[in-house]
Amino acid sequence: MAEFFDLSTPAKRFRLVAFWEAVTWLALLVAMVFKWGFGYDEAVKIPGMLHGITGFMLFVLVTLATARALKWNAKVTLLALISSVPPFGTIVFERWAVRNGLLAELSLTTPQGATGEQDGDAQKDQAGARA
Repeated sequence: MAEFFDLSTPAKRFRLVAFWEAVTWLALLVAMVFKWGFGYDEAVKIPGMLHGITGFMLFVLVTLATARALKWNAKVTLLALISSVPPFGTIVFERWAVRNGLLAELSLTTPQGATGEQDGDAQKDQAGARA
């Protein structure tokens, strides 16, 4: 768990902020239930500000810094930024980026068998070596 809070590289900072953005989204969604379901208009005041500043804006800044540090192209950077719009999209993007080798050392330390593509490639290589 301490490894999750390691902020020593751009990829690790991106991962933590992507998950934090999703947590603040969850808090805002819960607050919206209280606002629209139970009539507590003030319920979204703090979670809305928390998500807007420490979730969304922080994610945008860290995404731009990560894109520069890891040399993401414009398409990947745009996908990362768009992922902050739907709830929990940042988690989906982070997982996709790890699987596709876009998050440096996080992509290299993916456990064996975590992605079908890597397993399929390994099986093809083994089959070619046997033939």
